[in-house]
Amino acid sequence: MTGGTAGAVRQSMVIANWKMYKTAAEAEMFVERVKEEVKAVKEVEMVICPPFIALESLSRLMGDSNLLLGAQNMHWEKEGAYTGEISPLMLKESGVKYAIIGHSERRRYFGENDAIVAQKFSAALSFGLIPVLCVGENQQQRSAGETEKVVQEQLLTALKEVDENRDILGKMVLAYEPVWAIGSGTAAYPEDAASVATFIRSLLQERLGDLSQQVRILYGGSVKPENIRDFTSRENIDGALVGGSSLKETVFVQLVQAVR
Repeated sequence: MTGGTAGAVRQSMVIANWKMYKTAAEAEMFVERVKEEVKAVKEVEMVICPPFIALESLSRLMGDSNLLLGAQNMHWEKEGAYTGEISPLMLKESGVKYAIIGHSERRRYFGENDAIVAQKFSAALSFGLIPVLCVGENQQQRSAGETEKVVQEQLLTALKEVDENRDILGKMVLAYEPVWAIGSGTAAYPEDAASVATFIRSLLQERLGDLSQQVRILYGGSVKPENIRDFTSRENIDGALVGGSSLKETVFVQLVQAVR
């Protein structure tokens, strides 16, 4: 557990983002093995975000375990002529609780800008899903000293869409993922990540007041069992959004145990 001011206590969190890895059968095998290994864990909320094709079978397998289901992406409309897309309503029916919104790979490869991300963020909340909003700067922006500017614009653009639903914003999760660190094997310096997390918390405080202390802020970018505690032990970092290191059962368990 991590604390905040105003008496808030935030549960630590590890989210596994599998990206375009694992067939449905491989995903099921992973969950079958891992759910027994972590069944005694109560201190850490554990979320698995598999490819869409595995959502329903994993929802059944997770059952009454302490593993939760997340989606890697979603459309902002309930339904419509959007070939190849998945709606928040479909995710909800499949047992999904969390939805990753605005991952840097969606922004980079699929043209998602802040406006599109904001629509998805608002839709997730409207349909009872908890958005995991990703923010972070690329190498060029970092070199130009624009980290805070970029993060602020990404965050505040999303929040503008849901000002009228202020009370539900305490449930959202924010993931600071410096784009230059994702998949590179080189993580950000923990003190730098903590500084950005503190900046994010200050932005939330300005917009949401005491409600900001309920929001969990995660770090993502080349997270491994060997370095995860370097981040999660810092003030205002409540867990991690993990990519490649979350694909192996034993490593995922090590990540959870390290945070625990």
